[in-house]
Amino acid sequence: MKDIKTYNHDLWDHGISQGYSANGTIYVSGQFSHNEDGTFIGEDNIEVQTRQTLENLDRVLKELNATKSNLAYVEIYLTNPQAHTESVINLFKEYLDTHRPAGSLIGVTYLAFPEQLIEISAIAHTE
Repeated sequence: MKDIKTYNHDLWDHGISQGYSANGTIYVSGQFSHNEDGTFIGEDNIEVQTRQTLENLDRVLKELNATKSNLAYVEIYLTNPQAHTESVINLFKEYLDTHRPAGSLIGVTYLAFPEQLIEISAIAHTE
């Protein structure tokens, strides 16, 4: 028997769920720096964008009955890795505390929105 649950924040519809949980594995779509109303925040500020993106990741995990301690794999996409890697890694380690999932940090030319500097997607487990 399959145990499937999805989470959508209903801010917009891109044809995907923000989170998809199937049989104890949670797939989190790329999160970025928007508040609960869908307004982008932190233009030109990687620290603000990173913190908000991690809050959004937490929100999706919570809706699917998980926390950051359930993270198994994380992908961080940066538009300017040369300038932002160190600060993002420090903020990410602060966020995780002692938990250490597998993951990748990937430099990209651009993301969905011109002001977007970071995006984070993840896989978590509940079993």
